Amino acid sequence: MNDFDYKNDHLFCEEVQVETIAREAGTPFYLYSHRTLLRHFRVFDAAFAEVPHIVCFAVKANSNTSILRIFVREGGGMDIVSGGELYRALKAGAEPEKIVYSGVGKRDEEIDFALQTGILMFNVESAQELETINARAERLGVRAGIGLRVNPDVDPQTHPHISTGLRENKFGIDVEASLIAYRQAAGMKHLDIKGVSCHIGSQVTKISPFIDAIARLKELIGRLREGGIMIRYLDLGGGLGITYDRETPPHPSEYARAIIDAAKEMDCTFIFEPGRVIVGNAGALVSRVLYTKGNVGKRFIIIDAGMNDLIRPSLYGSYHKIQPVLRRAERGEITADVVGPICESGDFVAKGRKLPAFERGELLAVMSAGAYGFTMSSTYNSRPRIPEILVRDDRWHVIRKRETWGDLILGEEIPEFMRDK
Repeated sequence: MNDFDYKNDHLFCEEVQVETIAREAGTPFYLYSHRTLLRHFRVFDAAFAEVPHIVCFAVKANSNTSILRIFVREGGGMDIVSGGELYRALKAGAEPEKIVYSGVGKRDEEIDFALQTGILMFNVESAQELETINARAERLGVRAGIGLRVNPDVDPQTHPHISTGLRENKFGIDVEASLIAYRQAAGMKHLDIKGVSCHIGSQVTKISPFIDAIARLKELIGRLREGGIMIRYLDLGGGLGITYDRETPPHPSEYARAIIDAAKEMDCTFIFEPGRVIVGNAGALVSRVLYTKGNVGKRFIIIDAGMNDLIRPSLYGSYHKIQPVLRRAERGEITADVVGPICESGDFVAKGRKLPAFERGELLAVMSAGAYGFTMSSTYNSRPRIPEILVRDDRWHVIRKRETWGDLILGEEIPEFMRDK
């Protein structure tokens, strides 16, 4: 459910007409509903009310500080994968003791930043990383909270590029190898073993892979406790999917019930890292049709948003619903590719899609773009990144300004030997 609806054939975000924003802010732009974001977070959090838990929003899904601030004000924590995301989380007001740091490639300076900040724990992905965190903590005179990210070898039945819980993936440590690593960690003076972590993948639309993972983690935690390693936190990651097209993912309440039942008597504080399920359907990419054309039986709708703005269709072949900002009863339907202005054949939003017969100058909305939209954008082809706009009730707010051509060369410097005398 989201708060993008038609009123008298005009698309609204909450109580604001999308055409009004486009007229004043220009196109393209990302548009988010505050009401939807708030509701999605509250529904997810409330689903686990009966067990001790922390909802750590996956910053990688949407890292705008205003979006993060919404969740912080609801008592949420943050799941980060870089020093930059930690910086953003802190700027948004996140409490360090509600921050978990995931990712396979943490740099020394990023580890130091997190240690000095006092985050809850690192989700450690290798034996070498354990040694590095212990050494950095010793250097700073602190103890680092850690959990090992265990790879349960569970098939999440999602796109291969966003599957992370199989043995062949780069993430995590094999269950058996993790027992050895935990024993090593127990002997390191500057590590505080707090938890076990896993994340099986993204856009998972079935409950069974999560339950399979819990069964393996439950056995692991039992073996660790028998060996004197007392696990206090179980980080089950994120990955719950949303509806882009015909998917039928479980509702957060159904997901929570299954998780709670499967994890009975584990005596842990649960950590969840939802991202897409909170923000995905709370956002849209609004774009304008630049041109339409046909080439030997192919029809193209060329818009002013490109793969540098929304790369998911090009990268994953992902489906995003496309709808007009103004509905017209007399409009016909065509089969066309929706493409952008980037000089790549892979620059498309949709291929061979039956769509309204858009005309030059019309506005369209690419839906379900709140997750992995702006965060994966770039300035390829020297295209400035587009603004992000948040609607709350009947007002809209620019939460990230449109970049300028001047912004594109910030930080660049021509060497002295190349300068004109």
